[in-house]
Amino acid sequence: MTATVTSDPTVQLDDDDFRDILAHTRTFVRNVVVPREQEIDETDAIPAEIRTAAKDMGLFGFATPQQWGGLGMNLVQDVELAMELGYTTLALRSMFGTNNGIAGQVLVSYGTEEQKTTWLEGIASGEVVASFALTEAGAGSNPAGLRTKAVRDGDDWLITGEKRFITNALIANLFVVFARTRSADSDGPGIAVFLVPSDTPGVQVGSKDRKMGHAGSTTATVHFDGVRVPSSALVGGSEDVGYRAAMTSLARGRVHVAALAVGQAQRALDESVAYAATATQGGTAIGDFQLVQAMLADQQTGVMAGRALVRDAARSWVEDTDRRLAPSIAKLYCTEMVGKVADLAVQIHGGSGYMREVAVERIYRDVRLLCLYEGTSEIQRLIIGGGLVKQARNTAGGQR
Repeated sequence: MTATVTSDPTVQLDDDDFRDILAHTRTFVRNVVVPREQEIDETDAIPAEIRTAAKDMGLFGFATPQQWGGLGMNLVQDVELAMELGYTTLALRSMFGTNNGIAGQVLVSYGTEEQKTTWLEGIASGEVVASFALTEAGAGSNPAGLRTKAVRDGDDWLITGEKRFITNALIANLFVVFARTRSADSDGPGIAVFLVPSDTPGVQVGSKDRKMGHAGSTTATVHFDGVRVPSSALVGGSEDVGYRAAMTSLARGRVHVAALAVGQAQRALDESVAYAATATQGGTAIGDFQLVQAMLADQQTGVMAGRALVRDAARSWVEDTDRRLAPSIAKLYCTEMVGKVADLAVQIHGGSGYMREVAVERIYRDVRLLCLYEGTSEIQRLIIGGGLVKQARNTAGGQR
């Protein structure tokens, strides 16, 4: 798979190249990764040859601009790719998700030219693994509550705090770390973001978390004990970039996660239809039973609605017509939808669906996380509801 790349930052991935990449990714996912899902689940690791293949395909930099060695997909293209990646174990996407998403996009959107030159080509190639270090014990979906601190010491910054559930922490080369530099005031929330190489003295990564699902994707706690970084590590060269960078990266990531949910839902539906068409009860294929058909219909309806919603949200992002409510709406609906589709998939499979080594059992466990990370469903509801009220007040105020 090859795509024409350029150093011109205004150039986007053209449609022909994108179609080739999408087709190649679909073949890779379904012919290479799907047959090894059980191995990944049992070993809790992505095979080295799959990682190498993903790097060679450019998947570590699909959303990085072409001028920095990436494929340069916009979000409309990104979600189509995500729906293909979501068809298999979500650990595959997690392997390069932070490079393209919440970590990489902070650099793409807010980094200085020096910071981009130093890091983005390595991130796009997969030689550098970037981790997004935001979540803390008391600050998950609401970054305003974070307690990690960064204080000036001459021309340097000293960072102290602890981050939890950090994806790829055990293999990260770079941590994109959010820290409070002052109390929130009229100038902003006082949150900055720093680039911290993983080998910096004072950085300590804990043991691998034991999770319900997502085997093959590692998370861990990361401790920062008086970690000294130079002023050049401050993203954008400004203390006030951090909160805005976090919110923008998370909002964009919500559309991507929604697309992953659609991919998982499509897989659960396909497994359900295949099982219903062949499994029998009393000599009759269970797919001939009307109650099973009703469950399949509900699954299909959810998948189609989710796909349309994701595409609409991505288009709104690219056109810059809605970068706040649409991402939350897409994530809320699609991640809740995939949970219902996965639950129906287990029900259709009956006792078989509760057994390990059956795809829908793994999907059922894996998709539960989608309602939690990059903003819980409850946070999405608050964003949507509050946003609607604010819009109504603004409209009413403009009519006075």
